[in-house]
Amino acid sequence: MMKNYILLNENAIYYECGFSCDNVIYFKLENDAFYITDARYTIEAKEFAKNCSVIESSNLIEDAKIILKKNKIKRLIFDPNDFKLSFYQKLKKNLKTEFIPKENFSKLKRIIKSDEEIKLLKKASKIGKSGFKELANFIKVNGSKQSENFLHFKAIEKLSSFGNYDLSFDPIVAINKNAAKPHALPTNKKLKLNDILLVDAGVKYKRYCSDRTCTSSVDFENFSFKREQIFKKRKYQKIYDIVLKAQLEAISKARSGMKASKVDKIARDYITKAGYGKYFVHSTGHGVGLDIHEFPNINSKSEVIIEDNMVFTIEPGIYLPNEFGVRIEDSVVMENGRAIIL
Repeated sequence: MMKNYILLNENAIYYECGFSCDNVIYFKLENDAFYITDARYTIEAKEFAKNCSVIESSNLIEDAKIILKKNKIKRLIFDPNDFKLSFYQKLKKNLKTEFIPKENFSKLKRIIKSDEEIKLLKKASKIGKSGFKELANFIKVNGSKQSENFLHFKAIEKLSSFGNYDLSFDPIVAINKNAAKPHALPTNKKLKLNDILLVDAGVKYKRYCSDRTCTSSVDFENFSFKREQIFKKRKYQKIYDIVLKAQLEAISKARSGMKASKVDKIARDYITKAGYGKYFVHSTGHGVGLDIHEFPNINSKSEVIIEDNMVFTIEPGIYLPNEFGVRIEDSVVMENGRAIIL
């Protein structure tokens, strides 16, 4: 049990008290918690931040030092990933407190989602799916000869429901060769009949993220982001079917009690046996929550044991350089020992 710790990360602080902002130091000290921020945020902090004392400050570091000295804190846990060196040096100066580095301690606290968090993640996924449907409707009617840049803009518009929701991340919209880059940037490449189109996007609902990737055949009469896709080019169809089967295998065989590396192995083995292992260049998935990338990591090295109420993506892909790429991604929650698509 961690008695004394400091947080700077916005999502980590939100998880603790239900409110965050871009200029805050948060302490949990024994039985007390302190939310130190400046005058821009104190009204909202006092309204929304739960179970902590809100302190208005014009010098956060100096007031943080006063609290540590007053409470005679000997040891303080912090996540070095969240600290700038300059901040750390200023905070430590003239303090007797020992700072104990503990990487990702907040993310590890959040690895098992509460039932309420899962409801929020399901809602985010539902909104995200609706956004994909709206984008598909646009492409069906107006997508012909539109550039990746413009479709990227439309993805933001449709997924965010015209600005009603924040996006989980900047969407990926990639046609043909560009889809062979897992994190492709949009270009002026224009969409045409029988192309292959990859879209990776998500939205936030009450700060909780969704994440989904669809790869589609461009047929303007019947365009959709559904999992059943019919491609005119045989190679597109072959690769798509391999990736889809690998994804479905990993989802259907994932179990609580299994190592995360085993989930990765299920998808990777299927693609490797099909002859495309070297073209599956990233991990099979990652946790999703307040951050778009959380724990557990679903990769070949992860020793984490999968448990009920973990939420993560399953997203195998095959990327053929200078040809095309296919990725299929869903976020799943472990319920009663099995993976359920959100």
